Amino acid sequence: MAGHSQFKNIMHRKGRQDAQKSKLFGKLAREITVAAKLGTPDPAMNPRLRAAVVAARAENMPKDNIERAIKKAAGSDGENYDEIRYEGYGPGGVAVIVEALTDNRNRAASDIRSFFTKSGGNLGESGSVAFMFDRTGIIEYDASVASDDAMLDAAIEAGADDVISSEAGHEVYASQETFREVAKALEAKFGEPRKAALTWKPQNTVAVDDETGEKLLKLMDLLNEHDDVQNVFANFEVSDALIAKMGG
Repeated sequence: MAGHSQFKNIMHRKGRQDAQKSKLFGKLAREITVAAKLGTPDPAMNPRLRAAVVAARAENMPKDNIERAIKKAAGSDGENYDEIRYEGYGPGGVAVIVEALTDNRNRAASDIRSFFTKSGGNLGESGSVAFMFDRTGIIEYDASVASDDAMLDAAIEAGADDVISSEAGHEVYASQETFREVAKALEAKFGEPRKAALTWKPQNTVAVDDETGEKLLKLMDLLNEHDDVQNVFANFEVSDALIAKMGG
């Protein structure tokens, strides 16, 4: 799973680079509002909203902001966001999935297409790279919550598919169908996770050289900084030296 740890490093790097809390809070609030509008405004009864609130708390988003975003879903004058998934190839033929929530489909498509083109990649059709990823649920806990064996036992009992434990914490994977039940079982045992969400997990990762890796990391940054983009997933791994050089 070396590629997976690299992938996590890239995600963590993205988190640290997103110093503009207002932009980050804006994205989190948008997901909360959409989740509340699509289901019930009660996080206990709405798994997607529950995951969005957990993500917001993990970033220390104020409680008032969270409640305001939920209430916004009930208002008739609130913005309507379209959920769109973009798929394409970055430098080196690396597969990239971009999840967006936008109130302007044309703007989002134009901007994201230009990011791919400028990086030497290209935006593809829907389904062009998704087959290289597994749509799966992930539940994350800090390493201090439980020993590796205790987490593994609990995850197996809850019906999870896979567990990866390291100094960075525990990652529990479950299918889309069992994700909600697995998350509920683990929360009952260990408390609220630091993350619980559906993700696109690469089936395999591609090692790229530093020159290509630098272009890819810059593409990831461009995508993540766009207001409409919620999540970016890719199937590459880079050297630790490049991550350090790029401020990771």
